[in-house]
Amino acid sequence: MRILIVAATQPEVEPLIEALGLQRKDEPDLFLPRHASVANCSVLITGAGMVPTAFALGRHLPHNVYNLVINLGIAGSFDRNIPLGSVAEITKDTFAELGAEDDTRFISIEQLGLGAGIFTPTSSIDQFILKMDTLKATAITVNRVHGNEDSIAAVAVRLNPQLESMEGAAFFYACHQLKVPGVQIRAVSNYVEKRNRDNWQIGLAVKNLNTFALDLIRQL
Repeated sequence: MRILIVAATQPEVEPLIEALGLQRKDEPDLFLPRHASVANCSVLITGAGMVPTAFALGRHLPHNVYNLVINLGIAGSFDRNIPLGSVAEITKDTFAELGAEDDTRFISIEQLGLGAGIFTPTSSIDQFILKMDTLKATAITVNRVHGNEDSIAAVAVRLNPQLESMEGAAFFYACHQLKVPGVQIRAVSNYVEKRNRDNWQIGLAVKNLNTFALDLIRQL
């Protein structure tokens, strides 16, 4: 089984790269097994944000065949019932800013009749591993992570998301367009609130994300 791990930044998946003994290829964004028998997955680093993610996948996937593509990354949580460090599988992701403003009202891309802004995964962990009990969550994808109380309240009312990232919906979009099985896994590093880095738990989120991913890959 061939697996591709997709991450925005290398630090988010560095423990996984080291654990699998992957080495950088000629391309600066691709890590491959040193020996084919050692690991069944590769890692693609796309860069942060929707555009780099979609471009990197559009460039790489048409020339490489995988049984499963997994987007790994950290995320902020609107849902205070989700503890920091929790790992969740995303079941729906929305391009939160894709649309138009009509004074104070937001018009989605669907309402404008110009396309889709809500995407679901093309696969799920349950389709591969029945015994893995994974937290499920919905998410939004943004160009600008929320850090203002008014904008947080507005998007919470409009979309009621649990998590937010800068790449998730773009990953789902690429998987749909290229017809590849893909899942998105996020670990919660902070709550979505007025920006306060002292409250962030990035180290914990990265540790738990990579532990989960390594266990998943070994079972696959």
